[in-house]
Amino acid sequence: MTAATPHPPIDTSKPHSARVYDALLGGKDNYPVDQQVAELLPVEAKVGARQQRSFMNRATAWLASEGVTQFLDIGTGIPTEPNLHQTAQEIRPSARVVYCDNDPIVLRHAEALLVSRPEGVTDYVHADVREPAIILDAARETLDFDRPTALSLLGLLHLLPDAEDPFGIVRTFTSALAPGSYVVLSQGASDANEQLGKQSEDEYRKGGIQLALRSREEFSRFFEGLEIVAPGLVKAPEWFNGTPAPTQKFSGIYVAVARVP
Repeated sequence: MTAATPHPPIDTSKPHSARVYDALLGGKDNYPVDQQVAELLPVEAKVGARQQRSFMNRATAWLASEGVTQFLDIGTGIPTEPNLHQTAQEIRPSARVVYCDNDPIVLRHAEALLVSRPEGVTDYVHADVREPAIILDAARETLDFDRPTALSLLGLLHLLPDAEDPFGIVRTFTSALAPGSYVVLSQGASDANEQLGKQSEDEYRKGGIQLALRSREEFSRFFEGLEIVAPGLVKAPEWFNGTPAPTQKFSGIYVAVARVP
Protein backbone atom coordinates (compact mmCIF):
# COMPACT_ATOMS: atom_id res chain seq x y z
CA MET A 1 0.00 0.00 0.00
CA THR A 2 1.31 3.41 -0.96
CA ALA A 3 0.72 6.29 1.45
CA ALA A 4 1.05 9.47 -0.57
CA THR A 5 -0.33 11.72 2.16
CA PRO A 6 -0.57 11.52 5.98
CA HIS A 7 -3.32 9.32 7.37
CA PRO A 8 -5.72 11.70 9.16
CA PRO A 9 -8.21 10.45 11.73
CA ILE A 10 -11.78 9.82 10.63
CA ASP A 11 -13.95 12.87 11.28
CA THR A 12 -17.42 11.62 12.20
CA SER A 13 -18.78 15.11 12.82
CA LYS A 14 -18.98 16.00 9.13
CA PRO A 15 -20.42 14.02 6.22
CA HIS A 16 -18.04 12.73 3.56
CA SER A 17 -19.04 12.04 -0.03
CA ALA A 18 -17.64 8.47 -0.02
CA ARG A 19 -19.63 7.61 3.10
CA VAL A 20 -22.81 9.28 1.77
CA TYR A 21 -22.38 7.17 -1.36
CA ASP A 22 -21.97 4.07 0.81
CA ALA A 23 -25.20 4.96 2.62
CA LEU A 24 -27.01 5.37 -0.70
CA LEU A 25 -25.83 1.88 -1.69
CA GLY A 26 -27.14 0.46 1.59
CA GLY A 27 -23.66 -0.04 3.06
CA LYS A 28 -22.75 -0.05 6.74
CA ASP A 29 -19.51 1.95 6.68
CA ASN A 30 -21.02 5.36 7.31
CA TYR A 31 -22.08 7.51 10.22
CA PRO A 32 -25.25 9.35 11.29
CA VAL A 33 -24.04 12.59 9.66
CA ASP A 34 -23.66 10.75 6.35
CA GLN A 35 -27.01 8.98 6.74
CA GLN A 36 -28.74 12.31 7.38
CA VAL A 37 -27.55 13.67 4.04
CA ALA A 38 -28.47 10.45 2.22
CA GLU A 39 -31.97 10.39 3.73
CA LEU A 40 -32.71 13.94 2.62
CA LEU A 41 -31.69 13.31 -0.98
CA PRO A 42 -34.37 12.45 -3.55
CA VAL A 43 -34.93 8.73 -4.04
CA GLU A 44 -33.39 9.10 -7.49
CA ALA A 45 -30.01 9.67 -5.82
CA LYS A 46 -30.08 6.11 -4.45
CA VAL A 47 -31.09 4.81 -7.87
CA GLY A 48 -28.27 6.81 -9.46
CA ALA A 49 -25.68 5.39 -7.07
CA ARG A 50 -26.69 1.86 -8.02
CA GLN A 51 -26.78 2.70 -11.73
CA GLN A 52 -23.29 4.13 -11.50
CA ARG A 53 -21.97 1.06 -9.68
CA SER A 54 -23.52 -1.22 -12.27
CA PHE A 55 -22.00 0.85 -15.08
CA MET A 56 -18.56 0.51 -13.47
CA ASN A 57 -18.81 -3.26 -13.53
CA ARG A 58 -20.08 -3.38 -17.13
CA ALA A 59 -17.40 -0.98 -18.36
CA THR A 60 -14.63 -2.80 -16.49
CA ALA A 61 -15.74 -6.15 -17.89
CA TRP A 62 -15.79 -4.71 -21.40
CA LEU A 63 -12.33 -3.17 -21.01
CA ALA A 64 -10.89 -6.42 -19.70
CA SER A 65 -12.47 -8.30 -22.60
CA GLU A 66 -10.78 -5.80 -24.93
CA GLY A 67 -7.42 -6.81 -23.47
CA VAL A 68 -6.83 -4.06 -20.90
CA THR A 69 -4.79 -5.41 -17.97
CA GLN A 70 -4.02 -2.19 -16.05
CA PHE A 71 -6.55 -0.08 -14.15
CA LEU A 72 -6.26 3.15 -12.15
CA ASP A 73 -9.45 3.85 -10.20
CA ILE A 74 -9.56 7.30 -8.57
CA GLY A 75 -12.30 8.03 -6.07
CA THR A 76 -12.58 4.37 -5.20
CA GLY A 77 -15.03 4.74 -2.36
CA ILE A 78 -15.78 2.18 0.32
CA PRO A 79 -15.46 -1.40 -0.96
CA THR A 80 -18.71 -2.84 -2.32
CA GLU A 81 -18.51 -6.24 -4.00
CA PRO A 82 -17.86 -6.88 -6.72
CA ASN A 83 -14.99 -4.41 -6.61
CA LEU A 84 -13.30 -3.26 -9.80
CA HIS A 85 -10.33 -5.63 -9.43
CA GLN A 86 -12.65 -8.60 -8.93
CA THR A 87 -14.49 -7.83 -12.16
CA ALA A 88 -11.27 -7.22 -14.10
CA GLN A 89 -9.40 -10.25 -12.74
CA GLU A 90 -12.35 -12.54 -13.38
CA ILE A 91 -11.61 -11.95 -17.07
CA ARG A 92 -7.89 -11.06 -16.90
CA PRO A 93 -6.43 -12.83 -13.82
CA SER A 94 -3.12 -11.00 -14.28
CA ALA A 95 -4.73 -7.54 -14.19
CA ARG A 96 -2.96 -4.90 -12.11
CA VAL A 97 -5.22 -2.44 -10.29
CA VAL A 98 -4.42 0.71 -8.33
CA TYR A 99 -7.16 2.25 -6.22
CA CYS A 100 -7.02 5.83 -4.93
CA ASP A 101 -9.15 7.75 -2.45
CA ASN A 102 -8.69 10.43 0.21
CA ASP A 103 -11.22 9.26 2.81
CA PRO A 104 -9.54 7.71 5.89
CA ILE A 105 -12.34 5.17 6.17
CA VAL A 106 -11.47 3.89 2.69
CA LEU A 107 -7.86 3.62 3.84
CA ARG A 108 -9.08 1.50 6.74
CA HIS A 109 -10.59 -0.91 4.21
CA ALA A 110 -7.51 -0.93 1.96
CA GLU A 111 -6.55 -4.46 2.97
CA ALA A 112 -9.87 -5.70 1.62
CA LEU A 113 -9.17 -3.87 -1.64
CA LEU A 114 -5.74 -5.46 -1.88
CA VAL A 115 -6.95 -9.06 -1.98
CA SER A 116 -5.86 -9.81 -5.52
CA ARG A 117 -5.80 -13.03 -7.47
CA PRO A 118 -2.35 -14.64 -7.22
CA GLU A 119 -1.65 -13.84 -10.88
CA GLY A 120 -2.55 -10.16 -10.49
CA VAL A 121 -1.72 -7.17 -8.30
CA THR A 122 -3.71 -4.55 -6.44
CA ASP A 123 -2.42 -1.49 -4.62
CA TYR A 124 -3.95 1.49 -2.84
CA VAL A 125 -2.87 5.14 -2.89
CA HIS A 126 -4.18 7.42 -0.16
CA ALA A 127 -4.28 10.79 -1.94
CA ASP A 128 -6.58 13.48 -3.28
CA VAL A 129 -7.65 13.73 -6.93
CA ARG A 130 -6.60 17.39 -6.77
CA GLU A 131 -3.00 16.11 -6.54
CA PRO A 132 -2.71 14.26 -9.87
CA ALA A 133 1.10 14.37 -9.98
CA ILE A 134 1.32 12.66 -6.57
CA ILE A 135 -1.18 9.99 -7.63
CA LEU A 136 0.58 9.29 -10.92
CA ASP A 137 4.00 9.02 -9.26
CA ALA A 138 2.64 6.56 -6.69
CA ALA A 139 0.71 4.54 -9.28
CA ARG A 140 3.88 4.10 -11.36
CA GLU A 141 5.15 1.74 -8.68
CA THR A 142 2.50 -0.74 -9.83
CA LEU A 143 1.44 0.34 -13.33
CA ASP A 144 3.47 0.80 -16.49
CA PHE A 145 2.13 3.93 -18.16
CA ASP A 146 3.95 3.04 -21.36
CA ARG A 147 1.28 0.35 -21.78
CA PRO A 148 -2.49 0.84 -22.15
CA THR A 149 -4.25 1.63 -18.87
CA ALA A 150 -7.89 2.20 -18.01
CA LEU A 151 -8.39 5.33 -15.90
CA SER A 152 -11.72 5.67 -14.08
CA LEU A 153 -13.13 8.62 -12.16
CA LEU A 154 -16.65 7.63 -11.15
CA GLY A 155 -18.91 9.59 -8.83
CA LEU A 156 -16.15 12.15 -8.51
CA LEU A 157 -16.40 14.86 -11.16
CA HIS A 158 -19.62 16.27 -9.70
CA LEU A 159 -17.70 16.84 -6.46
CA LEU A 160 -15.19 19.09 -8.24
CA PRO A 161 -16.52 22.60 -8.95
CA ASP A 162 -15.15 24.48 -11.95
CA ALA A 163 -13.08 26.67 -9.64
CA GLU A 164 -10.93 23.62 -8.87
CA ASP A 165 -10.22 23.10 -12.59
CA PRO A 166 -11.59 19.56 -12.97
CA PHE A 167 -10.99 19.72 -16.74
CA GLY A 168 -7.30 20.45 -16.14
CA ILE A 169 -7.10 17.66 -13.56
CA VAL A 170 -8.53 15.12 -16.00
CA ARG A 171 -6.18 16.32 -18.77
CA THR A 172 -3.20 15.84 -16.45
CA PHE A 173 -4.20 12.23 -15.93
CA THR A 174 -5.06 11.49 -19.57
CA SER A 175 -1.82 13.06 -20.82
CA ALA A 176 0.10 10.46 -18.80
CA LEU A 177 -1.68 7.56 -20.54
CA ALA A 178 -0.26 5.61 -23.46
CA PRO A 179 -2.12 5.42 -26.79
CA GLY A 180 -4.74 2.69 -26.63
CA SER A 181 -5.59 3.53 -23.03
CA TYR A 182 -9.16 4.24 -21.94
CA VAL A 183 -10.87 6.83 -19.77
CA VAL A 184 -14.08 5.98 -17.90
CA LEU A 185 -16.02 8.93 -16.47
CA SER A 186 -19.38 9.65 -14.87
CA GLN A 187 -21.05 12.95 -14.04
CA GLY A 188 -24.18 13.98 -12.19
CA ALA A 189 -26.49 15.66 -14.68
CA SER A 190 -27.86 19.18 -14.27
CA ASP A 191 -30.22 18.91 -17.25
CA ALA A 192 -31.90 15.54 -16.60
CA ASN A 193 -34.33 16.99 -14.05
CA GLU A 194 -33.50 20.49 -12.86
CA GLN A 195 -35.75 20.31 -9.79
CA LEU A 196 -34.21 17.06 -8.54
CA GLY A 197 -30.73 18.35 -9.31
CA LYS A 198 -31.30 21.50 -7.29
CA GLN A 199 -32.71 19.48 -4.38
CA SER A 200 -29.63 17.27 -4.37
CA GLU A 201 -27.28 20.26 -4.52
CA ASP A 202 -29.13 21.93 -1.63
CA GLU A 203 -29.02 18.86 0.62
CA TYR A 204 -25.36 18.17 -0.07
CA ARG A 205 -24.58 21.85 0.58
CA LYS A 206 -26.30 21.68 3.97
CA GLY A 207 -23.92 18.84 4.80
CA GLY A 208 -20.92 20.91 3.75
CA ILE A 209 -20.42 19.12 0.41
CA GLN A 210 -20.52 21.20 -2.76
CA LEU A 211 -22.13 19.40 -5.69
CA ALA A 212 -21.17 20.45 -9.21
CA LEU A 213 -23.79 19.00 -11.56
CA ARG A 214 -23.17 19.55 -15.28
CA SER A 215 -25.10 19.39 -18.53
CA ARG A 216 -24.39 16.79 -21.19
CA GLU A 217 -22.53 19.41 -23.23
CA GLU A 218 -20.42 20.45 -20.24
CA PHE A 219 -19.61 16.81 -19.48
CA SER A 220 -18.47 16.28 -23.06
CA ARG A 221 -15.61 18.76 -22.47
CA PHE A 222 -13.81 16.15 -20.37
CA PHE A 223 -13.37 14.04 -23.52
CA GLU A 224 -11.68 16.63 -25.72
CA GLY A 225 -8.88 14.95 -27.64
CA LEU A 226 -10.24 11.47 -26.85
CA GLU A 227 -12.29 9.04 -28.95
CA ILE A 228 -15.59 8.17 -27.28
CA VAL A 229 -16.52 4.54 -27.92
CA ALA A 230 -20.01 3.17 -28.56
CA PRO A 231 -22.66 3.67 -27.34
CA GLY A 232 -21.33 7.20 -26.75
CA LEU A 233 -22.05 9.74 -24.05
CA VAL A 234 -25.26 8.41 -22.52
CA LYS A 235 -27.16 7.94 -19.26
CA ALA A 236 -25.68 5.23 -17.02
CA PRO A 237 -28.25 2.47 -17.73
CA GLU A 238 -27.86 3.06 -21.48
CA TRP A 239 -24.17 2.14 -21.56
CA PHE A 240 -23.95 -1.53 -22.36
CA ASN A 241 -21.60 -2.08 -25.33
CA GLY A 242 -22.90 -5.54 -26.04
CA THR A 243 -24.30 -6.24 -22.57
CA PRO A 244 -28.06 -5.82 -21.94
CA ALA A 245 -28.65 -2.69 -19.88
CA PRO A 246 -31.06 -2.72 -16.93
CA THR A 247 -34.40 -1.06 -17.58
CA GLN A 248 -34.71 2.23 -15.70
CA LYS A 249 -37.28 4.99 -16.04
CA PHE A 250 -34.91 7.75 -14.96
CA SER A 251 -31.22 8.42 -14.61
CA GLY A 252 -29.41 11.57 -13.55
CA ILE A 253 -25.95 10.19 -14.29
CA TYR A 254 -24.07 10.72 -17.56
CA VAL A 255 -21.32 8.23 -18.44
CA ALA A 256 -18.92 7.51 -21.26
CA VAL A 257 -15.82 5.49 -22.09
CA ALA A 258 -13.22 7.02 -24.39
CA ARG A 259 -10.03 5.79 -26.00
CA VAL A 260 -6.72 7.64 -25.97
CA PRO A 261 -5.65 7.92 -29.65
